Amino acid sequence: MKSYLAAAVQMTSLPNLQKNLIQAEELIDLAVRRGAELIALPENFSFLGDEQEKLTQAEAIARESEKFLKTMAQRFQVTLLGGGFPVPVGNGKVYNTALLIDPSGAELARYEKVHLFDVNVPDGNTYQESGTVLAGVRLPPVYPSKELGNLGLSVCYDVRFPELYRHLAQMGAEVLFVPAAFTAFTGKDHWQVLLQARAIENTCYVLAPAQTGRHYAMRQTHGHAMIIDPWGMVLADAGDEPGVAIAAIEPSRLEQVRRQMPSLQHRVFI
Repeated sequence: MKSYLAAAVQMTSLPNLQKNLIQAEELIDLAVRRGAELIALPENFSFLGDEQEKLTQAEAIARESEKFLKTMAQRFQVTLLGGGFPVPVGNGKVYNTALLIDPSGAELARYEKVHLFDVNVPDGNTYQESGTVLAGVRLPPVYPSKELGNLGLSVCYDVRFPELYRHLAQMGAEVLFVPAAFTAFTGKDHWQVLLQARAIENTCYVLAPAQTGRHYAMRQTHGHAMIIDPWGMVLADAGDEPGVAIAAIEPSRLEQVRRQMPSLQHRVFI
């Protein structure tokens, strides 16, 4: 693992596939020009709209999203995470799928989100992700990259389930992806503290790309894409506008924190 720059992209995705891909390309280009070698796009980067509309367009969204990720990774010679897009499963539902692509355009890892957001938020909004999404059944993978470290995948609502991240840590994860479309209401109270908790308890970097702003109807997201170090320090925060959060991933910092706070070695219950 070497020292390198990583970028967490922040978008305001809409119910418009092509507009979203144009926005994503511009932000990837911005991140590359600032030196990023590992770039993560948020959940729903290619489409964020009405659930029925998502189902209707799911085949095209899945096809174009995967093609886009492979093209961008090759064009810019970066490792690229697509943080979540619908992939049809053949029964009228989709998997919410995160995909990690290498600079040659090859697929490195794929994760189908296991924790679905079926929640009545106190602001009056009700979310029923399981209405259109089939939950994944496999624990997320860790991809071992010689240059970028061991990369652990997750998606959004997963961040509330620490056992998933402890699994990733036990598998050797050093950088945790948490791509999200966190609601504005819950985000203001829970987003940053949950990300810091996952970083601290697993002594890992956290790379958390995010959606921000108003997308359609009442759907509004929190923003604040972040990169957090293994001590829980916020290294970069994208605020509440589309953009990128960029910070250095330093193996020496990871080693220092794990040496000073060897909590992973002190676990009693596994």
